[in-house]
Amino acid sequence: MSSRPLIGITTSDHKSFLAWACDRLAVWRAGGQPVRLSPSREIPEGLAGLMIGGGDDIGAQLYGGEMRLDVRVDPARDRLELALLERFLPQQLPVLGICRGAQIINVHCGGTLIGDIYTTYDHVRRQRTVLPRKHVDIATGSRLHTLLGVSRCRVNSLHHQAVDRLGDALEVVARDRDDLIQAIEAPTHPYLIGVQWHPEFLLFNRPQQRLIRGLVDAARQH
Repeated sequence: MSSRPLIGITTSDHKSFLAWACDRLAVWRAGGQPVRLSPSREIPEGLAGLMIGGGDDIGAQLYGGEMRLDVRVDPARDRLELALLERFLPQQLPVLGICRGAQIINVHCGGTLIGDIYTTYDHVRRQRTVLPRKHVDIATGSRLHTLLGVSRCRVNSLHHQAVDRLGDALEVVARDRDDLIQAIEAPTHPYLIGVQWHPEFLLFNRPQQRLIRGLVDAARQH
């Protein structure tokens, strides 16, 4: 029997092969057995952890936001991820949200989102890049701080939505230089963390890979 815990990774049905390959490789290198979860696939038994990946915008109707016609949404994926959170969180199973994943965690917990940071705030700098160029400050004493082992780091940035009003039982544990929320976590949950950046694309950045290893380790210990 494999000692690798099964880690479900949510994707859309149209997600690119390259993005899925990065997700899969990151989880495998961290010691987990990656399992792809999408709206058209059956959810297997035995999942020990969940990584909610990046992707399309979250439907504005889920958090009382303004509907937009110039963005792509994926209602089927929204439903899938909300259902998975409904299943995972009461069981205290570990969850890591990446970009969209952090946002859907916040929405699930009753929070809201900024529909577009660039039209909402004039001062926000456009830093859309897979390279780690954005500076982020990590809250000392947070689980994220313990995992990364640093109080400041550089991350990549591919988002235009962001966490606005915080959901129940969540705390802000990282902000960028524009004061936008970059990471959230639930102090009372064994491992519920959402980051606005993409650690799966930073395969050779040791602090960032600790996020995914932390998920796998928590899944193994559950």
